[in-house]
Amino acid sequence: MNHDSYSDDYIRGILNSVRSFAIVGASANTVRPSYFVLKYLLDKGYTAIPVNPGKAGSEILGQKVYASLRDISGPVDVVDVFRNAQAALGITKEAIEIGAKVVWMQLGVRNDEAAGLAEEAGLKVVMNCCPKIEYARLSGEIGWAGVNSRAISSARPKLAPKGVQHRILRKT
Repeated sequence: MNHDSYSDDYIRGILNSVRSFAIVGASANTVRPSYFVLKYLLDKGYTAIPVNPGKAGSEILGQKVYASLRDISGPVDVVDVFRNAQAALGITKEAIEIGAKVVWMQLGVRNDEAAGLAEEAGLKVVMNCCPKIEYARLSGEIGWAGVNSRAISSARPKLAPKGVQHRILRKT
């Protein structure tokens, strides 16, 4: 797969088919991007699980923090990597072990070796992208702030009640 860009259908397919994200490198600091992403995903009805060994046992946004992916007892569909590119390979190996469906590396994070390993194991891979930004872009929300969503419409997107919004990303 070409990891230099992803089709809207590929990203939309992931966001519509998953229910849970493990945020590796989650921060309790309210000004950190990982905090914003965790909050946003929770607000959209996804299960969002913070993973941070330094904060294990505490809570972020009311969610129990785990030391590693292996410590999470429930299912994890997406492992969202908020760590550097070098750490992505080890995290990807853990993602494969726990049966995740997707490894998603955040903006600025790209590890082609990790991507190849994940794809060999049958996982989907997204690199150098943010699920919060992609969700907002594909749902039309990002246009509310005057950002180009690549969609032309005079209608505001129809948003479902909290908890089911992640299932309505429309195809434009």
